[in-house]
Amino acid sequence: MRIDVVTLFPEVVLAPLSDSVIQRARQAGVAEVHAHQLRDWSTDKHRRVDDTPCGGGPGMLLKPEPLFAAVEALRREDTLVVLMTPQGRTFKQALARELSGASHLLILCGHYEGVDHRVVEALVDLELSIGDYVLTNGAVAAAVVCDAVIRLLPGALGDDASPLDESFSDPALLEAPAYTRPIDFRGMTVPDILLSGHHGNIARWKREQALARTRANRPDLSE
Repeated sequence: MRIDVVTLFPEVVLAPLSDSVIQRARQAGVAEVHAHQLRDWSTDKHRRVDDTPCGGGPGMLLKPEPLFAAVEALRREDTLVVLMTPQGRTFKQALARELSGASHLLILCGHYEGVDHRVVEALVDLELSIGDYVLTNGAVAAAVVCDAVIRLLPGALGDDASPLDESFSDPALLEAPAYTRPIDFRGMTVPDILLSGHHGNIARWKREQALARTRANRPDLSE
């Protein structure tokens, strides 16, 4: 998979993808990630990429010219163009899995008060939001999407079964609590059932705990 991210802050996108599991996946050729400076497509002598909204209003909008030029330079026949925006579809694990099947993601990062809507109308295949809150810019959100998608690619994790047994593998269920050694730590002990070696009972316990955890922390999922 190739991912191209167009942003005013390329270093913000790449920093969290340059270590640990995701960096190893990139080094192994599982995924290729490139972050591009939007200003490189500005024809303004001051490299401006924003202007005031027509009709008034606070803040600034990203202009269409540099975004159109960037997409036209980077898009391929198999490209899915994604815009990071608070107005987008909520990013969830099922959508991350769907995006992991793409050959090429081209992610545009909103900034200021967003982008000229002609960009959305003419270029964007998917408007995407990582949650119901507002960030300073879309670079952080793009990094989140890249991380979630790349770890689902074959070969990205040490065990390809890992993404199949974690929170949101079942979209209505959080992961059960997990424990490791020492068995007794400051008087807090690992539940006996996990030490029993009885796989059927352990599976049932994990299911019960996952349901309880979901009801406590994310009742909206259990509904």
